[in-house]
Amino acid sequence: MTGPDSDNMTQASQGAPGGASASASTTPTASARPEAKGVEPTRAGMKWYVLRVASNKEDQVCEALDRKVKVENLQDRVGRILVPTAKEKRMKAGQVKIYERKLYPGYVFVEMATEPDGSIPEAVWFLIKETMGVGDFIGSDNKPTSMRDHDVEMMLLAAAKKEDEEAALQGLEFAKGDRVKIKEGSFQNFEGHVDSIDETKGIVTVLLTIFGRATPVDVEYWQLEKL
Repeated sequence: MTGPDSDNMTQASQGAPGGASASASTTPTASARPEAKGVEPTRAGMKWYVLRVASNKEDQVCEALDRKVKVENLQDRVGRILVPTAKEKRMKAGQVKIYERKLYPGYVFVEMATEPDGSIPEAVWFLIKETMGVGDFIGSDNKPTSMRDHDVEMMLLAAAKKEDEEAALQGLEFAKGDRVKIKEGSFQNFEGHVDSIDETKGIVTVLLTIFGRATPVDVEYWQLEKL
């Protein structure tokens, strides 16, 4: 296996996981150490490793590995297998839909116990490599590089499902003061300035000049374009 040392990780917000892409030479880093309240700590004798997988195959790989580990009774060697996601709103055909966006596309996180020399146990190695869509671990010479505690906490915090989590709205890229044009609706082709934004509902209040007076108008964000 080939791959970079995990000390080269960059911000998670810049790519996956924490800045790496499927072909990049970096692995994830977190910007701040969170309070890991309610998050299960790493299991005794195990560490976390980053597994490269084929694009859009993260869930399939995760499910397949989890199933194989149980069938082969290797739970003492392999713990949790995670694909962290975040809720995201997207506007489609005028309707807001909720999607699960993968935070680290092209990567699966594996909690695993290695041999004393740092190598992967043979049974675990074959189980993983024979899984469709799997690439290799970040590391070298059959010895994967474990994630730093700092980054593990960030990943686990991101992976923790929050039932009441508010989904972020994708594509809402306006700021107060931006000059915009309304693309459709009752005020189509009117131009004005953004006065305020309701990120939860995706509503932008635009100040339009109507009959010589500044008039606030609420418009859905997808009906606007920047000028």
